[in-house]
Amino acid sequence: MQTLIVTAHPDPDSLTAGIARQLQDALHPGEVELVDLAAEGFDPRFRPADRDAYRGTGALPDDVVREQRRLDASDHLVLVFPVYWWSMPALLKGWVDRVFVDGWAFDVDPAGGTRRNLGRLTVHLLPVAGDAAGTYERHGYEQAIRTQIEHGIVDYCGAVRGATVFVYESEQDDDVARRAVVDDAVDRIARAVAGAAVVVGADAQSTE
Repeated sequence: MQTLIVTAHPDPDSLTAGIARQLQDALHPGEVELVDLAAEGFDPRFRPADRDAYRGTGALPDDVVREQRRLDASDHLVLVFPVYWWSMPALLKGWVDRVFVDGWAFDVDPAGGTRRNLGRLTVHLLPVAGDAAGTYERHGYEQAIRTQIEHGIVDYCGAVRGATVFVYESEQDDDVARRAVVDDAVDRIARAVAGAAVVVGADAQSTE
């Protein structure tokens, strides 16, 4: 079972980057690949070449084809990201915009209907949030995130929903408490990838 971990944070020493590496270490060697979009310099902009490919008047850009091949070789995808404004960072959103496109992630039938192509892929989310779970519950942010990512992206492409586990209060000063939360989140995602019971969480916003 091959797992692709994709993370997006400008600081390689951030908590987010550290969590992605910790998850990589928790999974079976040789069955996991960690992709740091910032370190690799992935361009998140939907450019004219992307538009041409969408219209069927041009080929997909090489960097998009590379990412699709990585996903084609994977059984599990884990997105590890800091929550910015109750969503994923622009870099990760741009990766989704450019990679999960018509003709690969799904096909639109001109006569009506959509064929969803990613049923082979299970998607897990590990958002790193600066706020507390209660904040998300009070304001409906948890449901908003679930709607836009789990339903709007994962379900639309026909992929399988895996575990969604938030790291809450990531900017707290209590290192011991934060480490316990991180360890628990990594363990829950690792168990979900391994086929254990999926445990679903919720959360906030973080620069970590």
